[in-house]
Amino acid sequence: MADEKNNQEEEKKVEEKAEEVELSKTEQELEETVDRLKRVMAEFENYKKRNTKERETLYNSLLADIIASFLPVLDNLEKAVETDTKDEKMKQGIELVVKQIQDIFTKFGVETIETVGKPFDPELHEAVSSVQDENLGEKIVKEEFRKGYKIGLKVIRHAMVIVAN
Repeated sequence: MADEKNNQEEEKKVEEKAEEVELSKTEQELEETVDRLKRVMAEFENYKKRNTKERETLYNSLLADIIASFLPVLDNLEKAVETDTKDEKMKQGIELVVKQIQDIFTKFGVETIETVGKPFDPELHEAVSSVQDENLGEKIVKEEFRKGYKIGLKVIRHAMVIVAN
């Protein structure tokens, strides 16, 4: 009877050890699964951020291309406003169209690049000529030939300028 009791106790201990081993394996598998889940979630978050940034970049690039195609039209309308004419109503109509285009540009974050009196910046300005001018400092923009535009930090079109000294 003592042997039977010892056998039962040993069987119980073996079963308990087997259960402990099984529990340990299950806990380890659970930890690995949780770790994989956390990694997948982090990868997905990174994917979402990357995708959002790519979409914004693509949107800004497309917007810049569209705005760039309208710039020659705006240039010509601004030249038409500067032209002397006897028909003031026509001139006022053109001024209104120019104002509408400028308002649309402002709505989409398009800014005019500042030029005259500012230091020459090759990232914003395109120098077409250089002149000597005692009144201006070195590498200061003296005159603007063509307006430049940008959206945020992205230049749509460089300003064509004359640089002093």
